This record gives sequence, C-alpha cells and structure tokens, in this order.
Amino acid sequence: MVSTNWLHFHVNLYYKLEIETVSKILLCVSTAANTALSSTAPPTVRIIHSGNACNVEEERHTERVYTIREGETLELTCLVTGHPRPQIRWTKTAGSVSDRFQDSSVFNETLHIQKIQRTQGGRYYCKAENGLGSPAIKSIRVDVYYLDDPVVTVHQSIGEAKEQFYYERTVFLRCVANSNPPVRYSWHRGREVLTQGSDKGVEIYEPFFTQGETKILKLKNLRPQDYANYSCIASVRNVCGIPDRSVVFKLTNKTASPSIKLLVEDPIVVNPGQTVSLVCINTGGEPPPILTWVSANDSLPQRSVVNGGTLTLPSITSDEAGIYSCVASNNVGNPAKKSTTIVVRALNRGRFWITPDPYHNDDNIQIGREVKISCQVEATPPEELTFSWLKNGRALRSSERMVITQTDPDISPGTTNLDIIDLKFTDFGTYTCVAALKGGGIPDFSIDVNISSTTVPPNLTVPRGKSPLVAREGDTVELECLVSGKPKPIILWSRADKEAPMPDGSMQMESLDGVLRIVNVSRDMGGSYRCQTSQYNGFNVKPREAMVELIVQYPPTVEPVFMEMRQGLGRPVVMTCRVLRAHPSRVLRFEWLLSNRLLHAGAFDAQKDETEYTIRSLNKEGWGEYTCNIINEAGAGKCTFQVTGKAYPPEFYYDTYSPLWQNRPRVYGFKLQWTQMNPSAVDRIIAYRLGIRQMGQQRWWETEIPVNATPNKGELMTHNLTELIKPESYEIRLTPITRFGEGDSAIRIITYTPINPHLREFHCSFEEEAICMFIQDKNDDFDWTQHSAATRDTKYTPNTGPSADRTGSKQGFYMYIETSRPRKEGDQARLISPFFNVAPKNPYGITNPPAYCFSFFYHMYGKHIGTLNAFLKQKGLTASEAPVWSLSGNQGDRWRQAKVSIHPTSSFQVILEGIRGPGIEGDIAIDDVTLEEGGCRDPPPSESLPNAPSFHFDTCFQPLLLTSVPRRSPHPSIYGCCGSPWR
Repeated sequence: MVSTNWLHFHVNLYYKLEIETVSKILLCVSTAANTALSSTAPPTVRIIHSGNACNVEEERHTERVYTIREGETLELTCLVTGHPRPQIRWTKTAGSVSDRFQDSSVFNETLHIQKIQRTQGGRYYCKAENGLGSPAIKSIRVDVYYLDDPVVTVHQSIGEAKEQFYYERTVFLRCVANSNPPVRYSWHRGREVLTQGSDKGVEIYEPFFTQGETKILKLKNLRPQDYANYSCIASVRNVCGIPDRSVVFKLTNKTASPSIKLLVEDPIVVNPGQTVSLVCINTGGEPPPILTWVSANDSLPQRSVVNGGTLTLPSITSDEAGIYSCVASNNVGNPAKKSTTIVVRALNRGRFWITPDPYHNDDNIQIGREVKISCQVEATPPEELTFSWLKNGRALRSSERMVITQTDPDISPGTTNLDIIDLKFTDFGTYTCVAALKGGGIPDFSIDVNISSTTVPPNLTVPRGKSPLVAREGDTVELECLVSGKPKPIILWSRADKEAPMPDGSMQMESLDGVLRIVNVSRDMGGSYRCQTSQYNGFNVKPREAMVELIVQYPPTVEPVFMEMRQGLGRPVVMTCRVLRAHPSRVLRFEWLLSNRLLHAGAFDAQKDETEYTIRSLNKEGWGEYTCNIINEAGAGKCTFQVTGKAYPPEFYYDTYSPLWQNRPRVYGFKLQWTQMNPSAVDRIIAYRLGIRQMGQQRWWETEIPVNATPNKGELMTHNLTELIKPESYEIRLTPITRFGEGDSAIRIITYTPINPHLREFHCSFEEEAICMFIQDKNDDFDWTQHSAATRDTKYTPNTGPSADRTGSKQGFYMYIETSRPRKEGDQARLISPFFNVAPKNPYGITNPPAYCFSFFYHMYGKHIGTLNAFLKQKGLTASEAPVWSLSGNQGDRWRQAKVSIHPTSSFQVILEGIRGPGIEGDIAIDDVTLEEGGCRDPPPSESLPNAPSFHFDTCFQPLLLTSVPRRSPHPSIYGCCGSPWR
C-alpha cells in the first residue's frame, strides 16, 4: 500500500518570548509501503547513569560499577528499543526494588533514589519485555561509599589488668571505623606521626581476622612519654570527596575502665500506679563514663524519663515490669553493666472446677462421697499469693472433713483445693475462694462455687432444626449448643472437619451461652463445627461435645466476569459463559440479555458446564453489552460481554532514527511514526484523529488524517509535524476511526532533543532540508552546500566533486564545499553537529571516559583539493586546536570512509571543516555521518594513491565502488515531505 496525503491546518500556539506569536503546524502523513521492512522488534536494553555518581567503571568483563556517596541522589535510566513499546521493571538482587523504594519508580524508565543509604547498594536489574523473543535484561552494581567517625577503645593485657594503668603495663589502643571502601588508619601522638619502627616502645598492626577493618596501637611497658593525646585518623583517600575523620583519646596514669553501683534493691516489688526511680552512679573510670539505661525489650517505656544516671518510671503498669540495666562506657576496657528487676504486683484471671469422688465411676455429686473444689489464680509475684476459704460468707478452717491444701507451685502454680470428705446435707452452700497478696495494695480476688442437690455435671445438645444449618453467603448465622447442668461451664467452639481457624482467626473460640455468632459468612466457613464443655468453671469430668453442620449456599461462580469482544460488521460472534462452582450445584436456569432485553432463556444442561449465545452476522444494532445470568437457589452468577467495533489503539514507534527533521531558529519538526494494533480485528480504519497540545496548556487542536486502505499488521505509518516551537514539549493523541466511531487512543510526549536517546547510534545522510540539525559556523568564510548529483551544475568545474552520493544514487543528497570564485585559497567552511548528550553527568569527574566511533564518507577528487578536518568540541570548552582526523590532497574519484575513536568527558559536538585548495577543482564532499557507542572496530584497509595523503590519528579508508546496489529508492511517493526514504 502506498498512500500520500497532504493536510494543512493552522493553530495558535503561544511562544513565550517578549510577545505572543502565532505559528502554523504543517502536518504531512504518508503510510509506508508494504515492503520487507518489519517494524516489530524484540526488546533491547541498556542502562545509563546520571545523578551524583562519583565514578563509573564501564563494562569490562562481567559488570558495570556505579559508585556513589551515601546521602547523594541515585539516578539510573533504562533505555530500551523494541516495538511494541517494551514494558520496563527494575529489580534488585534478593528481592524487588519495590521492597525498598517507591512503587512509582519501579516501573518507570528512570529509577530515582534520593539520599541513598549504604544498605541500598547492590546489583540493580532493568528488565524489558514486549512479548517478542526473550526479555532483555541489563544490570549495574551500585556501590555506596561512606565513612563513619572512628572510635578508639583502650584495653590492657588480661593477666595484667588493674584498676589503673601503672608503669610497666602493656596497653592496646584499637581504632575502628565503618567504611566503604576499606579505611586506612594513621596514628599520631600529639603532633608526632607514629609508624611501625619509629619508636621501639610502639607497635602498630592489624589483627588478621579483621582484614584491615581495625588498626591497633600497642604501647609496650608504658613510659612517661606514652601518657599523651593519641589521634586516630581514618581515611578513604578522599574518594567520592569523602573527607578524613579523626578522634582523639587522652591517655593518663589515671585512665581506667568504668565501674558503677545501683542504689536500688533487686528485685523491686511495687504496686501498679507507683512511681519508680532507679539510680545508678559511677564509682570509677577515667575518662568519666557515660551512663545509659536499657531494658530487656531494648527500648525503654515511652513515658520513662532519664536524667543522668536516674531512670524514672511514673505511674508504672504491669506491661512495664521487667529487667532494667545500667550500662557505663568510656571506651576503656569493657563496659560496666548492672541490672535490677521490677516486679509489679497483680492478681489476674481466676477459675474453678469441681471434681467428683475419683474413687467411683460416677460424674455426679452424691451424699456420703468425696467432693473436691479447686481454685486457681494467676498472681505476681507468685510467692506472695495467699488463699482463704469462706462458706456462706463465714471463714472456713481446715479440718478432718474440710481439708484445705495448696498445690505444689511447681506442678500447678497458684492453685488451692478444698476437699469435702463424706459429703452431708449440711455441707450444701456457697463456697468462696479468696486470693490476696501479702504485700497488700491490691484488691482481693474471690470466686464463688455453689454445692447443692442441683449441682450436676453438664450435658450438651443441639436444638432441633439447628443442624444442618443452611445459610447464604453474606448472611449472619448463629450456631447453637444447649448446655444443661449446674454450674454451666464455658463452651469451646472449633472446626471439626479440618484444621482451619475460626472466624476470628484463632483455633478455638469461647462462648458463655453456647452460641457461636458468625457475621458475613463465606463459603469457606461451611463444614462441621464442634462445641464442647471446658473443665473450668464447671465439672472436672470428661468433656461433653456435640456437632453442628453449617451449609453455606452461594450463587454460581462463572467466567468470564467481563470480556470485551471487538468485531467488524457482518462477522460472527460467539459468547460462552462457563460455570466454575456453585452450591447447590444443581443449576436451575440461564438467561441471555442485551441491554436488559431478553434474548434467550432456558434450563441449564446438567451434562455441560457452559452455555453459548451466537450472533451469526453482526450488525450495528448488535453492538452493546450482553449479559448471561446463570441462576440457582442462592442467586445468579453473571457473565458480561461488551461487543464493540472499537478499533484497538495505535502503537507509537519510539525507535525512529533522527525524529527531529526540521531545525530553524525558533521551530522544529518531528517525525511521528506508529503501527496499528490488530488492524483486521474490526472494520477498516478510515482515518486517524490527531490531537496535539503544548505541555502546560489545556486546549487541544485536532484534525483527521484520512487512510485510503487498511494498514497491515506491523506496517509503519509516518506523520510529520512541523512548526513546533522550541524548546516546548507536546502531548500527542492519536485515535483510529472506523464505521463504529472512535477507537482507543494512544498518547505520547514528544520533546525537543538533538537525538533520540533510545538509540545506540546517530546517523545522518543529509537527505532532508534540516540536515539532521547540523548548522553552519557563523565565523567561517563560506558555507557547506546540500546537493544531489541530479541537480548540481557541473559545467563550471567538470573535474571535481562526486557524480553521485556515496551509494551511487544520483537522487541522493550529500554536503560539499563549492570552491569556485569568489572563494580563494585557505577559505574555511565549518559544519557543526548538534550536541550529543550521551556522556554521564559526573560532578566528581570521570576516570574512564566512554568511547565513541565517529565515522563518515568523504569524496576528495580534483587537482586542487585542499584539506578536510574533523574536530571534537566539548560543552564548556573550546574546540581542540588539533583535529581528531585530517586528510589533504586528491584521493581519486570515489567515496571512502573515515573512522576515528573519540573519548569525550561531557556533552559534545563534532565539527567538519573543509579548506579550499589553490584552485577551483577542489570540491570536497561528505555523506553518511555516523556516531556509535564504543570504539571503532575493524577499520577499513587503506590503499596507496598517486598523491600520498597526510592524515592524523585513527584515519581509515574504505573504497566504495559506484556500482554498489543503491541504498535509496528514487520513488517519488516515498520521498514526499515525510523525510528520508525507507532503508
């Protein structure tokens, strides 16, 4: 398919200069020919770096290393190619990046981490995939550099340790600093630098097991001059601009390790609500030790107050009980530590149980037999717990028939028993167990137990009609077990048919009235439930239990819940709704509807799990929302199908070479390219609606772009935008249109940048008027000229210049210098490239500047040929005085290739300079300028010519015969206004 359509429309855009100007946007659309060119491509990926890197080691053997100082900003950008546009995800070794960073940055091209920390170092991976081939993955290792303040600790030989450092004692000063990279230490005594061998009384070494992480200064047999100020200086050699750090320790004859004393008892027993003060004092140590308080939970209570060595806990609670430690440290010897325990008095949960005569196989209480009443209370501290018994409110003492005992605390702590021997009618009554603490201040805790003729063991039953219990999903249900007996025990509920938690998440739930209430019951809560008696607050007999069956009904679960079906007019549509599960599984009926209008209904076939509805030939009335309801006793499951003729969105092509094709002082042009997703899925696309708006403004400008024939899958279409205002960015919205109406839109942002940052190379063949944004130097003597051999007048200077472009095409364009009059010998013409912003942004400088291969084809034919030079100009610097490539003299009537490796350290431009020779037969031409990442490889061989050339640096030659297969097609429909032809 070949189609060329022209469309002009005017819009008002506001250019923010001194006045508002109105610019015209010219749009030219051309759909690509159906050639062998494939626009789809699997993903490729590379990682570039910016932010505050202090060094980047480029790829050598296995990995790239990005070094950054802690606290700086990390910025890694994942540049991808591939069509459709690949999806990007950042991950980190041993987990997803989203485990540590904002989710918004994980799926973007740029990973941005502000104030990076040392724990965030590691290997970062960028993964790109678009469904074609294998995902593309690249990685870079981030190394975070830091240096903490050093710490000096002082130790003495263990066998010679004393309270103070006397003469003839050996002392070790150890210096430690956390760092990356490994730290280097140096020691100073006063102003004297200490090195190994500089003083016989001093030895400096690194313990083998520390691998350079520490530095030890050994002072052998202390001398008077050894009592001085010692400085340890830690350095990472100013890497990443990290300054050295130091610490000073003063060693005297009074230097000693710390000792402390606690002015409190251990343990400290207090009542709730009291204020507790723990006092810790220094009893020794030089320098004076620093006192800190810690608890067994690592953190002190939130309401605690620390003042020097005093810790105050106001209005203490049971939760704040525990072990508290005072720690004294002065970096001499080991820290001193003393601890105390705070015990907060409390009486907690109490319970009882009745045990019938164990010597008879009978769970009932009978006259003449033994009965034991047990009472248990949780107390703190347990040794202060005391019990007393009352009968009908009067004190009860232990006797031969009423035996009061306290169980061994190691077997059953906090338990007392009352044994009634030979039960009589007069023993019936209310028995009260009273628990108290010896220290007082805590209210007593009492439990009443009634012993009478009505005291009988429990029995459990399920009310009639309560099992099985049928409920619908979402209802509130009550499972019930009736409990009889006196006293009534606590009822325990649990799942009987499987190891599954109860609705509250626990494995067992308690109920005082025997009812288990479940709110918003779900299908997974169906099954068997067990209710059973607890031995507490009841009889200590074999538990009674009963079973309740819960049946949860729910409507059919179906698929698909929602499906969009895109189809063209006149085509069949088949919709299928499938049942996955339902309870009851017997499905009653189904019904198909279109916008609430019944289409078909009937009984569901029990032999199948699905129902279908078919549209044999779709018409306009057939577009809309179809619903299939599959219904059982519990409700309906619904499948929804949106049948539409809406076209799929276009997919923008981001890998266009040199998309900026117009470069005038105030405006630029952009080559917009895209393919159509699934173009044959719906009716033929008859047009595209193009919307454009300047970023930051609200108003959209729209126009329609006609399409003469249906685009093929993967076919690349082009639309040129002109008169875009520099340096504004624009939002582009592209919407396909069919007989149905508008389809899904695609949106992208276009930005004014010299080259496409997603490409690995820059290529210019000078085919367009904008000449790839090359500009003429305003300070030279004359200009380069864009021309093709088909239009150039060769009558004036017949024996110079090319007869075709470098591919042999007479329609192809190239750049040349015209040396006819009024030009004179030595005149210079300079052509300057756009800026290439491909060098990393390194505020600390680059130790390994990246390499690029700069190549171009040149034609230097004529007896008066002068010189062709290539210069490198870096941003912020003047152009180098010496060219990176130079060649002079006649090279014959053929195109040759030059290659040179360059190593810029910042954004840069290349300058091509032509110098006129002594006469008019000295035209010099250039074509196909390329800039690629990496140094030049496989340079073309040079050959000797009659006029030996003079050249500098990496000069390479490659003869190219004019009989080569043409690279460009002269077909006029391909050239049009839409830029360079297809390759």
